[in-house]
Amino acid sequence: DTPQQSPKNWTESEVSTWLRSIGVKEQYIEKLHEEEVNGQILLTLNEEFLKTKIYMKSGPAHLIIQRRDELINSQQKCQEKKKTTGSKRTEFEEKRSQKLVQSLSTVSDGPPAQTTETEQDVFEENHASQEQCVLISKEDCKPRPFDQEGIDFLYVKHRILQPESGAFNLISPCHEFKSFAVAATLDRTRLQAKFAKEVLKFAAGCMNIRSNGTIHFGVMDSKEDGGYVHGEITGIPVTDKDIYVDALDHIERSFSSDKEHIRQCVRPPRFIEVIDRQSTEKRYVVEVDIVPLISIVKNKVYAVRLPNFKESANKVEYEKEMILRRVGSKTEPVSDKDLSDFYQRVKDRDAQREEAEKNHFLIAPEVCQDLGRKLTMLMTSGKKFIEKEKWFILVTNKFKPDDLCNIDWLINMNIFCVFDFDPDSKISGLCSRYLEYRAANMHFLQSYRISTGTSIKEFTNHLHLFDQTSWIFCNGHTDFKGNETSCDEMTWIKTKMTLLRESVSLICKQILPKGTFQVIFLLTSPVEKPLLHTFYEFFTDMEGHEDIICICESEENFHKWQSFAEGSCGKEALNNSSVVGMKMSHINATLQHIQPMKVCFTKHLPVFVKGTCRLETQVEEQMYSLEILTVNHCNETCKEFINEKKENIERQFYHGGRVTWLNFWLAENKYAGEVIERDAYHDTSKLLNDALKYNADQTPVNIINIYHHPGSGGSTVARQVLWNNRKSLRCAVVKPSYPVSVVAQHAVELREYEEKDPQRCLPVLLLTEDSDKEYLDDLRNELEVAVNVKQIQYGTLCFILLSCRRSHDPERRCKESPLQNVSVTHKLSDQEKRKFSGKRQALEERYEPQFILTFVLMSEGFSEVYVHQFVKHLLQDINRHSVVTRLIHYVALLNTNVQNSFISQSHCEALLALTIHLERFRHYEFESSLSDQAKLVFLHLRDDKTHIESIRIIHPLVAKEILQQLLGPQQTQSSLAMDLLHEDVLFEHRFGRDEYLTFLRQLFIRRSRISKGDKYDSFFSPFIEHVCENEKSPDKAIELLKEAFERFHNDPFFAQQLARLHYTYEKFEEAKHWAETAAKQLPNNSYILDTKGQVYKKWFQAKCKAIENVPKTVQNTADAVETALKALECFQECERAADADMENVNTSGFFHEVEVGCSLLKLISSLQVFANRSNGHAECMKYLLTDYIPEEVEDVWEPFHNRLKKLHKTMQDALEWISEDLSYFQTDIGADEEETPESPEEKISHPLTWLAKKSSEYGKYFSEAYSTAVLQHGKAIPANLTPFQKRMIIYHLGGGNITSILSKLTDQRDAVKLLEHIISLYPSNPLKAKFGQRDIVNYIVAHISLNCLSPQTHKVAHLKDLQALCCQFPSDKRKCLPSALFLLTLLFWPEDDDTEHEKETKYEIVQSAVEHLEKGYWSKMKDIPQRKRRIYSHFFLGNGNGLDKFVHKKKFERITKWFSVTEKRMKWFSGEAWKMPEIATMLKRVSGWTEDRVVYLEGPKKKKFNILPLYVPSVPHSNENITFYLGFTFRGPVACNI
Repeated sequence: DTPQQSPKNWTESEVSTWLRSIGVKEQYIEKLHEEEVNGQILLTLNEEFLKTKIYMKSGPAHLIIQRRDELINSQQKCQEKKKTTGSKRTEFEEKRSQKLVQSLSTVSDGPPAQTTETEQDVFEENHASQEQCVLISKEDCKPRPFDQEGIDFLYVKHRILQPESGAFNLISPCHEFKSFAVAATLDRTRLQAKFAKEVLKFAAGCMNIRSNGTIHFGVMDSKEDGGYVHGEITGIPVTDKDIYVDALDHIERSFSSDKEHIRQCVRPPRFIEVIDRQSTEKRYVVEVDIVPLISIVKNKVYAVRLPNFKESANKVEYEKEMILRRVGSKTEPVSDKDLSDFYQRVKDRDAQREEAEKNHFLIAPEVCQDLGRKLTMLMTSGKKFIEKEKWFILVTNKFKPDDLCNIDWLINMNIFCVFDFDPDSKISGLCSRYLEYRAANMHFLQSYRISTGTSIKEFTNHLHLFDQTSWIFCNGHTDFKGNETSCDEMTWIKTKMTLLRESVSLICKQILPKGTFQVIFLLTSPVEKPLLHTFYEFFTDMEGHEDIICICESEENFHKWQSFAEGSCGKEALNNSSVVGMKMSHINATLQHIQPMKVCFTKHLPVFVKGTCRLETQVEEQMYSLEILTVNHCNETCKEFINEKKENIERQFYHGGRVTWLNFWLAENKYAGEVIERDAYHDTSKLLNDALKYNADQTPVNIINIYHHPGSGGSTVARQVLWNNRKSLRCAVVKPSYPVSVVAQHAVELREYEEKDPQRCLPVLLLTEDSDKEYLDDLRNELEVAVNVKQIQYGTLCFILLSCRRSHDPERRCKESPLQNVSVTHKLSDQEKRKFSGKRQALEERYEPQFILTFVLMSEGFSEVYVHQFVKHLLQDINRHSVVTRLIHYVALLNTNVQNSFISQSHCEALLALTIHLERFRHYEFESSLSDQAKLVFLHLRDDKTHIESIRIIHPLVAKEILQQLLGPQQTQSSLAMDLLHEDVLFEHRFGRDEYLTFLRQLFIRRSRISKGDKYDSFFSPFIEHVCENEKSPDKAIELLKEAFERFHNDPFFAQQLARLHYTYEKFEEAKHWAETAAKQLPNNSYILDTKGQVYKKWFQAKCKAIENVPKTVQNTADAVETALKALECFQECERAADADMENVNTSGFFHEVEVGCSLLKLISSLQVFANRSNGHAECMKYLLTDYIPEEVEDVWEPFHNRLKKLHKTMQDALEWISEDLSYFQTDIGADEEETPESPEEKISHPLTWLAKKSSEYGKYFSEAYSTAVLQHGKAIPANLTPFQKRMIIYHLGGGNITSILSKLTDQRDAVKLLEHIISLYPSNPLKAKFGQRDIVNYIVAHISLNCLSPQTHKVAHLKDLQALCCQFPSDKRKCLPSALFLLTLLFWPEDDDTEHEKETKYEIVQSAVEHLEKGYWSKMKDIPQRKRRIYSHFFLGNGNGLDKFVHKKKFERITKWFSVTEKRMKWFSGEAWKMPEIATMLKRVSGWTEDRVVYLEGPKKKKFNILPLYVPSVPHSNENITFYLGFTFRGPVACNI
């Protein structure tokens, strides 16, 4: 037992090399190498280990063990053989076995680039010398069918032909092999001599014994064995086929007589190509058939003189004449002594030959297979119908024109993609025909290259897979202008082979799970190599043959296919999954019977003039973001399918599945009982009918919301509304995850499809499910824009959005806005109870209660007691330790804490370690592996788009109850979540990975939000809150998040949550560590920087609290001050990041900076140094505002002085920034407003009130001494105050910025008195005083506000004076503040009694200001979507003169305050509010005109004044004269109620 040879002594690398040689995938080889599997370990492996520890699929694991066992057996045989022969190993063998393993690698990689001399010898002696014992595992193959014309046949390199044989019945040919490796490289003369010698020697031998025979060149014979096996196909390079054909001219000189007999019996050479997956060099096996027909050879004996090239004479010589015959597997000369006997027996041999030829022609015809049944079984996986949800992948080559008329069966199939090898397919082939009926996207193999960092979901969306068929041109595309030409086979293998491998692997390994698809090879013309490679790739990536079908009409084409495919999957498997010899027309007729849909069924849509029109399928598929509901929906389903499936469809629904259109269809056509109409259905229908009544103020897009408890039947109500309106409206469901712009485009196409006039179309009813308010607003906005572009007359209803959203308090939503919202809850009304109990009786007569579970729970109104009892009963005998119960645990945990979560079926199978062999009956296998409890509570969902199956618990309430009862008192949700995080099988499973990881993330990170239908707004995810509060173990929560952080590859968002969790429980050091970890990874994410600031903010608050009750000294506060400054630094960093981020608006940095600043000022002013002296406050101000530093603080606070002295400036800047931001958009969030979901930190809920409070507080710290006097005692203001002190008092009184002043109009307590105070603090002659820009703005706004509140007061300055003051604004408008420009538009708006000249001058000032406001607005707005840009109108133009002509928005509020927020918005939006008489008398209408949908103001002469319309749809499409009200915003004037 030599160490080099026995596997026992192999190293890890040698094991890897052997694994490569038997075709194991690289990923598994690497894994085994990592696990240090050497030869000794290899011998002890078993399948179980490979599957559970290395996570191998069953196929490769089985292969390794089988090949390993074969290797051991062959080893033993070799050993025995050696012992019996006792032969010494030759030097060559020694050398060879040492090099064995290195040369093995050449099987897959070709010779290494640099090889040592000895290795090179080995290669030369034999290209890939492999030890016979090691590679015993080569596949057998059959020879080419004997002497048949027109057969397309292939050999595969390294496969093995049956051993050489003698004659046994004269008709079956005997075989002889020649490797011919050396001879093939000789020059023409030598090669021809060698070839002719072998052929003629063999031919004479066969003819003399009257047996058919074939001699093969390029097949190993034992003589030349060097690591090859006898009969192994290697092939020889053939540069010129004529050399071999012409070599037979030697017949003329080798035979003295009967030359023409020889010519007739020796067939011309055949060249059979050899496929080699590793190489692109063309090689052939050259074969010559010998057919000694009795009619030719009767009574003859043939003597031959064999040609031989004599090197000494340098020419061909002919040997002496001899008579040859076949003896066993050799050709030998007849010796002299046997000669007479040989001649005597000619007669006998002739007789035998004659008999054999006769019998051969009498062979009975083959028994005819029932191909129709076979095809049906293969296509349906043994069921009665082709599964609706199954995807098909088609691999095909050129179609014949008559076959193209018979492809109706293909039109109805779910074709995922087509690998098409016909470059003309789009012009004249299958593709052109398919496109007449269906939509498809043209791709190339390189389209399936996935770039790193792209998720599978993004990739499939990008290529629109699952929406439309992907048509992959695998070998050029003639009709394409880009560079995509077809190429010959060898070039294809060099250039396209890798692309093919990648695309097949991507589809089978990452996009479609096993069992969800079938591959059909449709071979309609001769098979070429690329197709064979495609088969091989699918075969290996699908790990078997179960889901591959081959359909081929011509036997000839099939032979070549067969000769290749048999080696991979065995003859029997290949025959069982191939349908050969069936015409396309027969296939077409057969398959139409088993399709659940009628072929070429026409769908219809309603039209405006009350008829219907035809909906073409390819048009429907081009609107892929919509599921369109047609007038005759489901009528295409064939009757047999209905009868077969109706029970199942109904039961699935009542068990808790989502309602399907078939449920309604079955009820409508009396195949099943009716679907109950809930009260909410009638409410929604009423709202819908009201919306459809004509109304001149109708908005083009109407929204109806259905809010429902999770699992209470909301989506059934919504779909019922669609179903019952499908004949009078165009109805569709919006599929999830498409961009709004695409949905809107498709909705517009659906509305106008086959209609003559866009003005006269039926409205489209669009159902959106579980989409947030933001999405709906975006969609409404896009649709309105589209309606405007189409110039549809105002008042035409074009779209109704029916939004179905989950909510924990649907009734409250309904009360808020009864004209728009409908609620569906678990509680049933009395009428509903009657309907439900009647239905329940009817159902229970047909089904066991547990099979219609959800219906039973619903009819009980989901009462807690009932759910508790039900679950208790269910879990009675459950096996708590089984893996299925573990699965129930996990699903329940996710379903309880994460909305809409599920686990894909292939994840479940991976967990249950199901290796499903009987793929054709896959679903049943999974079902049967579940426990009884799991069968009852699991609901099988199918993704509408991908049809991929997944599992969830029938109802969230049931999931919650199961979780509570299964966990019991000992186990907690946190320990279960920890197990789930460690469940590697689920975490690393490929299919559906994106969704699974998303749900797992949400479990730890997603906070509940009322706006998303949750019960309350939470600070952490509900699960983390549960662990902290209910389980009372914040440490456990921290541990979980740390584990998740590592599991998700150090994801910064988990680090951010950890920082928040730590600071919540005052563990500040750790919080700081995690905040920095997150910020290091995402240094430009303003939300993470905000969290970092929060850590220091909370730390600062904690430090202040610690010294709350002790006298504050410079020493004991230094630490707190340092922390506060650090917090300020972080918030400023956050502001800079937010400013640079063009996608999001995050203002929190500014708010938090002000809050920390105020707390810091409070701390500083409470220091003993400043608080206890009589002039302490002045001392404190002096320290903060000048260079002065009191000696007590000088040393201890040395690092802080600079930063503290900047505090008043940075705070003022932040307050100004917030004020300006709020002037653009009113952001006091109303009851149903949405906040931005991104920010994890707390949100300021009423920013306007907050700003007024904080500005005043800021002013107070810097003006305490004086402002108290002013406020309390009404004393006159001391004359000696500096402008800074005055400004601070103004701040304290609430006059520090435009937003605070204007907010006095809303909050009117003491407002008049305060405003008068503020005005009195300004110089009595403002024109002479040198004011800053901000002071002027605040001064003017204070006057305007005071005038709004108390028009009679004499303290308000004249408009003229205020206009004069505006002249002090910078003349370069680019340097003006937005608030200054805003005031210019207000104050210089012309009066009615101005002269023409005065008006023109004023308009010029206003227009110049507007131009700069607009620029500022766009830089402020970034790339925020249109609908978030709600601009706020502060004032409207009223009927008065002077300052009285400005009407503040708050005046309206008093009139409309009775409405809810939503209704108020609806009333303003639709224009109803403007018509209220109280409002109409306050405001002044101005005139203008529209030109190409742009609004212009009448008045300015020099330059047209373009006014923005507040509500775009109200602008007429034609050019008209108009009137409107005018609003003043920070973007310029806007036109309202046109």
